[in-house]
Amino acid sequence: MNPHWRKILVTLLPLFLLAGVVGLIGGRTVGIAILAVVLTVMVAHQIYNLSLFRTWLASPRMETIPEGSGIWQHVFSQLRRMKRAQAQTEADLKEALTRFQKAGAAAPEAVVFLDQDNHIQWCNPRAKDYFGLDPHRDRGQQVTYVLRQPQFVDYLASNDYTNPLTIRMPLGGNADATVSVQIVSYGDHEKLLLGRDITKWERLETTRRDFVANVSHELRTPLTVLGGFLETLTDMTEPDPDMTRRSLRLMTQQAVRMSRLVEDLLTLSRIESTVALPKEDPVDIEDLLDHLHQDALALSNGRHAIALHVETSDALTGSADELRSAFGNLVSNAIRYTPEGGRIDIRWASVDGRPVFSVTDTGIGVAPQHLDRLTERFYRVDRSRSRETGGTGLGLAITKHVLSRHHAKLDIASELGKGSTFSAVFEPEQRVPAHH
Repeated sequence: MNPHWRKILVTLLPLFLLAGVVGLIGGRTVGIAILAVVLTVMVAHQIYNLSLFRTWLASPRMETIPEGSGIWQHVFSQLRRMKRAQAQTEADLKEALTRFQKAGAAAPEAVVFLDQDNHIQWCNPRAKDYFGLDPHRDRGQQVTYVLRQPQFVDYLASNDYTNPLTIRMPLGGNADATVSVQIVSYGDHEKLLLGRDITKWERLETTRRDFVANVSHELRTPLTVLGGFLETLTDMTEPDPDMTRRSLRLMTQQAVRMSRLVEDLLTLSRIESTVALPKEDPVDIEDLLDHLHQDALALSNGRHAIALHVETSDALTGSADELRSAFGNLVSNAIRYTPEGGRIDIRWASVDGRPVFSVTDTGIGVAPQHLDRLTERFYRVDRSRSRETGGTGLGLAITKHVLSRHHAKLDIASELGKGSTFSAVFEPEQRVPAHH
């Protein structure tokens, strides 16, 4: 039996017994009268407590729940426990919703919730950057009213969301950004719309494809030359000394070119894949500059006037091997692109407290439209001249990565037909004063 009914029976049974006893003693009329009075009092009690309950329902707050009396005391006590549990549940849900909204707002991707009819239910702040959505203005709007790209409309209508959709749209100042859009179905036909900026990854993929194509192209020419001469020598019935010497000389040149290319590729790969920063050891700049000067004289072989200017005795912290490679590329490029009789100045100086290594030449110079791309892998202003001078197209890319690892930057000043200055500018923190 229900505990509440048991309490009611326990309350009524003594009253009926009392009325019965009085009826036996004083007669049926007296017994019924007493029973009627008792029942009237009980009904009045119920009506009073019901009125308390009804008043509370008009403003159901925890602190205004009536105390009640009799069985109503138990009812209101149970109601108080239910309200307390409900308040805790609501607090938990509110906290969970707040955490969810904060997580959604912090997400680097755009997040949009759609109902079964593709109306916008909620979106995070990133959705404004990606799709131009306003969380308040566009709530309840049909998503295709805001995202009107034909590709997206077709993608949404297809109901096939296995693969993301890639579209181009303005994003964060980039008028031609690439965005990956993915729809995920969940619940009762609701949808989750996700947007992600993949411009950087697309560029990396393009760079990778170009890199493979360029390496293949760079190796194809020397391999073709080697194969051609080897075939010619193999087909000769009688050795021709002049032809043999010429073939061997040209094959040696191509083999050296391939060896230099492979060496630069390995150097660039090693620098790019090295996570650890270079050692903060002092670099013997005097010894490094002396070696660079001697190497420059040997490479020029008397065709240029080469001068070394050491204007400060300050040293530098970093990796001597990496810096020798970076500085050496600047020097060798100056020699390769300066006509015979030109001048090259190698300079080590301190400018506004910043250590600066620079190489100035009187060479062919670079047109302004090429300056921003000079440090790209295999980028050449003049491909035929670069190959004639033995360049691999990777020297400035290596220099840029080395300087980046040393918190330095590469400044380029050039004028077509008049020469160039390539400067490695370091932060003051990399400087080691002379008295140390």
